[in-house]
Amino acid sequence: MKRQIVTIDEAKCNGCGDCIPGCPEGALQVIDGKARLVSDLFCDGLGACVGTCPQGAMSVEEREAEPYNERMVMEESIVKGGPNVIAAHLEHLKEHGEEGYLREAFAYLREKGITNPLEQEASTNVVESQGVHSGGCPGSAMVDFRKNGNAGKQVASPGEQPSELAQWPIQLHLVTPLAPYYQGADLLLAADCTAFAVGGFHSAFMKGKSIAIACPKLDSGMDRYVEKLSAMIDLAKVNTITVMIMEVPCCGGLVALVQQAQASASRKVPVKKVVVGVGGEILDEEWL
Repeated sequence: MKRQIVTIDEAKCNGCGDCIPGCPEGALQVIDGKARLVSDLFCDGLGACVGTCPQGAMSVEEREAEPYNERMVMEESIVKGGPNVIAAHLEHLKEHGEEGYLREAFAYLREKGITNPLEQEASTNVVESQGVHSGGCPGSAMVDFRKNGNAGKQVASPGEQPSELAQWPIQLHLVTPLAPYYQGADLLLAADCTAFAVGGFHSAFMKGKSIAIACPKLDSGMDRYVEKLSAMIDLAKVNTITVMIMEVPCCGGLVALVQQAQASASRKVPVKKVVVGVGGEILDEEWL
């Protein structure tokens, strides 16, 4: 599938760091005086960082790419950057809870006889991070509430309905398709307005599911949405997809996105459509 990846012209880069806050995924860091893309995995290719570079050193490259391969990234990018880039990449995987990829990176370093900057730590003990991560917007930092046992338990005060939110972030542009909470999960893809219309949204529809939200009318980058949903189907191997939309005509675009993703994916998963009335009532539920 096609992937868009930010590229950096090191000859132009002066290491000012202006691009760092522009990367929502925290994939950029300034290392050894140059901006570096420390993880292809978390680069969404939207180019939010490009316009913040005063030197014009950043651009977005679109190319056909195989599914993410940790060993290939280590060999072709990370290791060539030197020890500091290796350390930053491993820390990046830790912060995003990517245990499988972290183990692959450790194994690659061992096979190649390359010093592992984190060798003093247990290779499978990924440190959970809910605060500010290196670079990027802290509001986009990946958090898996299931690991803390907090899913379904977040209650602000007695008598309130508990939140069934199992992860953060939830906006489709910000999520990472290979995040651990999407692996084999039942996915709820909800139009933005549905949570406000349905009073029992959390208990009736979110419980036990991983979620992504989008607005097919106001959001941009629909092609990226299709690619992310296709990756969730093929790579994260989601179990089912429930598409929850409002009765208004523009909301049907969300169903169309899922159908496009299904068509481009090699796997097929059951898809359920739930239509919500503007008054909050459930008008229709059907498996497509």
